[in-house]
This record gives sequence, structure tokens and C-alpha cells, in this order.
Amino acid sequence: MKPSFEHIFMNLATDLAKRSHCVKAQVGAVLAKDTRIISIGYNGPPAGTHNCDVEWPETGCARDSKGSCSLALHAEENAILYAVKNGANLEGATLYTTLSPCLPCARLIFSAGIKHVYFDKSYARYKGLASDEGVDFLNRFGVNAEQFTGE
Repeated sequence: MKPSFEHIFMNLATDLAKRSHCVKAQVGAVLAKDTRIISIGYNGPPAGTHNCDVEWPETGCARDSKGSCSLALHAEENAILYAVKNGANLEGATLYTTLSPCLPCARLIFSAGIKHVYFDKSYARYKGLASDEGVDFLNRFGVNAEQFTGE
């Protein structure tokens, strides 16, 4: 049996996460439309700045006021920014990500016109939060955000 495109894209997001230079969490993302990949991304600092696993291999970079990385872009941000930089139309696209979007990324996803988000693991569970605010935001405003079950 051939794997579905959803499986292929989620597997690719999982593989991309391994490219991350973050010592705290590795996250990957794939943007696709009509069974075609538009863009890919993983969490890490802006290209050409530094690599956390090289500069701070034991502790990672400094944390912001919410305990998140102060220097890196999230995987979703990197995928969206690369797509926009290269003139891709994201209206109606689907995002596959290994961690559900945080609220700031959810706002970016919504504003980019992405209509469906599949995620593997819960950002809320990872961060110890009561709910997945980003997922709640997306579903409230018409973007179908759901945990990938493989079915």
C-alpha cells in the first residue's frame, strides 16, 4: 500500500526537525499545496547568525521571559518566510509540523492564508500549559488544526 501524502509530509517534517541546531527542542515543518511541497523549515536562528548547539552546547541560547528561545525562529516561521521570500502563494496551503503551533505562529499561519494544519505533538503538553492556544485560535478562525493520527 502506498503511503498517503499526509504521511510523507509528516515524515519529512520529522526528518527536518533533526536538522535543528536547538539543544532544547527540534521541530520541523512542511508547507504543501495540491500534493506539492511549497517550502520546508525547522526551528533555529536566522541563517548566517549562529548555531546554538555550537556556541552553547550545554545550555542552549538565552531564554526569553516565557522560557522560550530568545534567538530562534520557529519551524513554521522559517517555512512561511522562505515561501514568501520566494514568491509562493500560501492561500489554501496545508502545514505539517512536529509540534502544534504556538499562538504567535498561529496568527502568522492564519494571516498567510494557510487553511489546514496537521501537528504531531502538543505544544501545550511540551510547555506545561493548560491548552494549545495556537490550535484553539486557528480552529476558532476557520483554519482546521488537528493532531495527526496517521489515518
